[in-house]
This record gives sequence, C-alpha cells and structure tokens, in this order.
Amino acid sequence: MEKLNKLDLQILRIVSRNARMSIKDIAEECGSSRSAVNQRLQRLMASGVVKDPGYAVNPRAIGYNTCTYVGIRLERGSLYKDVVPLLQEIEEIVECHYTTGQYSILVKLYALDNRDLMRILNGIIQEIPGVTGTETLISLDLSFERSIHIPKSIE
Repeated sequence: MEKLNKLDLQILRIVSRNARMSIKDIAEECGSSRSAVNQRLQRLMASGVVKDPGYAVNPRAIGYNTCTYVGIRLERGSLYKDVVPLLQEIEEIVECHYTTGQYSILVKLYALDNRDLMRILNGIIQEIPGVTGTETLISLDLSFERSIHIPKSIE
C-alpha cells in the first residue's frame, strides 16, 4: 500500500472510535466528499490497514467467563509452522503469536470456566505433537482495551 496521507489518518482516527459511523458522518467530520471517504475506506480495508469493520462480541455476555493467555513451549521453534494450523482449529483461541523468549507461541483464549479451560489445555493443546509444555495466565479483569493510536501524520 502507498503511504497514508492526512485524510487516511483522519478516517482511521474516526473509525477506530466508532466503526459503525456512517460514510456520510465520516465525510462531514473530515470535510470531504462521501465518495472520497468511501473509496479511501475501501482501499484501507483491501490493503489490510483496517482489519475488521464488523461488530465486537463481548465473550462474557455469551458465557465465556475465563480469559487466559497461554505460553506454549515447543520441542523446536521450527515446529511453529506445523503447530499453528492445529491451534487455529481450536475455536476458543482468538489470538496466536509466534514469540521470542521462553515460549515459542503465545495464545489468548476464552473458556466457559476453569473446567473448560482444563479440557482445552490438557485435552487439546498439550496433546499437539511438538508441544512440550504450557503456562497459563488467567485474566481476572479487563482494565481497558483500545485501538492503536493514530498519529496526525506519518513521516
């Protein structure tokens, strides 16, 4: 993607505050035409700058009461490419990162409760070939969550 300009950054600041804002309202706030904002927003989505314009679901509201971060150790770091597709099949995992440090992989997952978490850890993740161990951090409360800061300009 080409370099982001001032209007792109302005649009990003607006949609990061409210992804459901209409093109008309975004255009008014930017002082631009609806067609220009729509074209830029489509380009930002197509290029992967805007990842998902959809709704965010609160996991606790639908029964997922345990949020955890799991550090996964592998026999060899190169097994990452074999393990990730298997982790991707676990619907409770919402993020997966290849990391440096004591873990090869760090995942964020939601479980219904601690018993469900044990099922996922002991019955699924730790059974994946190449996984040598896990360490689990349970989130007690989400203190805040936000989108990345959008600067006024990018140099």
